[in-house]
Amino acid sequence: MTTRTDASPRLGGGVALVVGSCFSLQFGAAIATHLFPLLGAWGVTSLRMLMGAAILLIAVRPRMLGWSWPQWRAVILFGAALAGMNGFFYASIDRIPLGAAVAVEFLGPLVLAAVLSRRAVDYAMVGVALAGMCILGLESFLTADSLDPLGVLFALIAGAFWAGYVLSSAHVGQAVPGTGGLAAAMGVATVMVLPIGASSAVQAFADWRILLLAAVTGLLASVIPYTLELAALRKLPRNVFSILLSLEPAIAALAGWLLLSQTTGLLRWVAIALVIVASVGITASSSRPRKPRDAGAAGQEPPVVELGTGVLPVIEPEDGEESVLGIRTGALPVVRSEEDDAGDAGTPRR
Repeated sequence: MTTRTDASPRLGGGVALVVGSCFSLQFGAAIATHLFPLLGAWGVTSLRMLMGAAILLIAVRPRMLGWSWPQWRAVILFGAALAGMNGFFYASIDRIPLGAAVAVEFLGPLVLAAVLSRRAVDYAMVGVALAGMCILGLESFLTADSLDPLGVLFALIAGAFWAGYVLSSAHVGQAVPGTGGLAAAMGVATVMVLPIGASSAVQAFADWRILLLAAVTGLLASVIPYTLELAALRKLPRNVFSILLSLEPAIAALAGWLLLSQTTGLLRWVAIALVIVASVGITASSSRPRKPRDAGAAGQEPPVVELGTGVLPVIEPEDGEESVLGIRTGALPVVRSEEDDAGDAGTPRR
């Protein structure tokens, strides 16, 4: 039996891993903005997607030739969600501060979570988040530091693709075993963004310093956060994991202030705080047990898809198989252990 003393260091270590992941992800995005004047937002996106796809395809080597059309259709939709989510997010932070972009983007999974849960409290939390967006608009109107409307639109589009990513990642996890679907989807996403960003992305290969900065961006915004999150999921309950991810808009604002000299006024902090409250509220609501709909099911509850801002559908694997769990800009396999099933079966974020 795990004692309270044993659990405390485990929980504390998990918290540190998630917070470290958030800092790495947002500071990586902040560094990426320094490449925008040289490569453009879509050029940087193309480089990131290309690197990620190459690593995954080499590591996983999916057997794509034997896939059926329904499997390919799921993979293509997943790839489209990945491409749109990444590309439009980078396009948004090219025009508006990082913290504001992340706060606006959070609306996508928040609305999806409320729609799928159909709980009054979740709709109320979406209302809280929308109030935060109204405050952002008010701040933009009242101050000289106004938000670019096109940048806000790009962040909203990225949020919509994030919601689509949540749904399509679950579909791919059901249709394609293992991590082959993710690897192929990353390849599809790369093919989709390259026509937009390839002409500027190739300039990175002419200067090793630009290429090095692009590699650092990919490391901070992809490899490190994914690794830390997967380690954290072995230590934290799912609801704790998701609540910690809800701090991401604040961390993004901090990264923008430290690395990009982006100031965040009082009204903008209030707006970000409201989005965080909404995210925590929906996550806490989704973690509560539900009553089974079928009273004759011998006490068994029907499968429920839990969606918070950091909670994605879990596709239960067959014995010995891996389950593919979504992470913000990709997804990596997590093999469930007996320890996970005992209480910390979490899922990474978008």
